[in-house]
Amino acid sequence: MSELIAIAIGSAFINNVVLSQFLGICPFLGVSKKVKTAAGMGGAVVFVITLASFVAGIIYKFLLLPLNITYLQTIVFILVIAALVQFVEMFLKKKMKGLYNALGVYLPLITTNCAVLGVALTNVTKEYGILEGVVNGFATATGFLISIVILAGIREKIEYNNIPKSFKGTPIVLLTACLMAMAFFGFAGLK
Repeated sequence: MSELIAIAIGSAFINNVVLSQFLGICPFLGVSKKVKTAAGMGGAVVFVITLASFVAGIIYKFLLLPLNITYLQTIVFILVIAALVQFVEMFLKKKMKGLYNALGVYLPLITTNCAVLGVALTNVTKEYGILEGVVNGFATATGFLISIVILAGIREKIEYNNIPKSFKGTPIVLLTACLMAMAFFGFAGLK
């Protein structure tokens, strides 16, 4: 149990997928203008990464390894992720129309979000079992959710501040993300 907790804390805070590994930057910067939209995107990413970790782990362990075709792992994982994102997109379109419209083009981009594929490949590289892989996936996605919501909250506050013209827009967002990465680096002492 302590190993699972260590994996979860390490994946969410110490090795944060966005602020430490620099995966998933596109939706992190693109969807973080409003907290509500950022939370919706984070929730969708949590669902997709957790489920993708589970399904990819099963496919890897019970199909790719026994058949000795592990060289196909990247292609198989991409197909699994694409199918899961389609499921999420259909669900949001039917049940949460406002969130679906707010996420716009970024929802289908979860398919190509390198963080999702990165987690599946990390699970294989670190030789995690299915349970450890799911915990890693959930914690990594939770770290993404925490990061994107914090950035969105800061961006909402920045909007009402007097910022020099040269820092408005993308420069201040990148500077904020940089400061967040430095702050999350402080979690490295938790190991």
